[in-house]
Amino acid sequence: MLIEEYFQQLLDIIHYCPIKSSYDWEAQKRGEYEGFIRAAVRFTDNSVLYLREFVDVENTIERETYSYQYMDDANNIIFRYDNAEHHKKLNLPNYPHHKHEGREDNILFSNAPMLADVLKEIERLLG
Repeated sequence: MLIEEYFQQLLDIIHYCPIKSSYDWEAQKRGEYEGFIRAAVRFTDNSVLYLREFVDVENTIERETYSYQYMDDANNIIFRYDNAEHHKKLNLPNYPHHKHEGREDNILFSNAPMLADVLKEIERLLG
């Protein structure tokens, strides 16, 4: 897959999200198969998801770095998924993938979610 195809897949996922009210999007091509995405998706309750990915899609979708941070309308963290390598001492089973839930220091085991999974989780929360 070419990086432009991946960019379009993410844009489609955001565009068709039924609870989004608006979004900002920036995608930078870093080669035929590599790119960086930064976006903010705003929802009907004024909460916002900030996302960023550095991805290589040459053979499979490999997100070398990612962060999906969901904040309420007062800028309080609801959750964040990321693969920053700063929690090695916690011996998480799927290190470096993890989730911050409710606050920065509440760190949980997590698999690496895709954007569609994160949006579905937000949809359930906004129920």
